[in-house]
Amino acid sequence: MSKQRPAVDVEALCCSPLMRRPLSADESTELARMFKALADPVRLRLLSLVASHAGGEACVCDLTGAFDLTGPTISHHLKVLREAGLIDGERRGTWIYYRVRPAALGALATVLTASALPERVDT
Repeated sequence: MSKQRPAVDVEALCCSPLMRRPLSADESTELARMFKALADPVRLRLLSLVASHAGGEACVCDLTGAFDLTGPTISHHLKVLREAGLIDGERRGTWIYYRVRPAALGALATVLTASALPERVDT
C-alpha cells in the first residue's frame, strides 16, 4: 500500500514572493555591512563565541584563547563587528566586554529565512 503525498500547489510555491516588500536602499546598505563583517571566519566565530558565552557577554580575555592570533588581531576583528553594528562593547577597567546586539541578528535572520519584512506604511 502506497502512502499518498499531500497535494502541493507548485505554482504558488514558485511564483509567490518571498518577502512582502523589497529592502530599501538604507536597509540593503546596513545589512550588506553586517554580512560583509561576517564573511570572515574569525569574525563569524567571534560572534558565535560572544553570543554563546555565559551571561551573554564576553571579555577579550575570554576570547583570545580560542584562536591562534594575537590580542591586537582579535581586537581588530571585534572592532569590525562593532562598527558593523553586530556587537556592543563596554569598558570595565582594563578590559572591554562585548555582547551581541539581538536586533542586528534579528535583521539578518529575517533576510536569511526570507520571512516577510513588516509592510511599509506610507504616510
